[in-house]
Amino acid sequence: MKIIKTPIEGVFLIYPRILGDERGRFARTFCKKEFAEAGIHESFVQFNHSLNFKKGTIRGMHFQHPPFAESKLIRCVQGSVTDVAVDIRMGSPTFLQHFSIELTAENMISILIPAGCAHGFQAMEDNTALIYHHSEYYTPQADAGFRYNDPALNIRWELPAVNVSEKDKNYILIDKQFKGIKI
Repeated sequence: MKIIKTPIEGVFLIYPRILGDERGRFARTFCKKEFAEAGIHESFVQFNHSLNFKKGTIRGMHFQHPPFAESKLIRCVQGSVTDVAVDIRMGSPTFLQHFSIELTAENMISILIPAGCAHGFQAMEDNTALIYHHSEYYTPQADAGFRYNDPALNIRWELPAVNVSEKDKNYILIDKQFKGIKI
């Protein structure tokens, strides 16, 4: 397993060592010891599975307010997505900057998104599925987000947006008053 830092502090890419033979493929996608050696000490309390029927579907940009802010370890297990993390931490040198990567069932790459970053993705194929590992329980009163197409975020989605939930369409736009969340 290779764990790579990204330009946004705390966002890591996890490249598994993929072994293959005539039976198929095998890869370790999480190792507490290897994560700890890379300075990652997350404990995961909830796993979720997202299935997205239509290519172009966008979910995001989601986060939870402290004290329920959560880290997420995300991997695509079917199809492919463009996955995006946005730094919304107060005082961060990369405040409101984003990082994106293509996650596919084929490449088996995972992304670790720390507490204090908003998360979203766009399905690049029909019937795309993701597995999420969360460091905090879903807490409805802490649930929040920003619009996926907020000009302040300047995220360039590759496909036209389809199947965006009403909730995601109606999140607030980031304005000049937003100073970030304190983690």
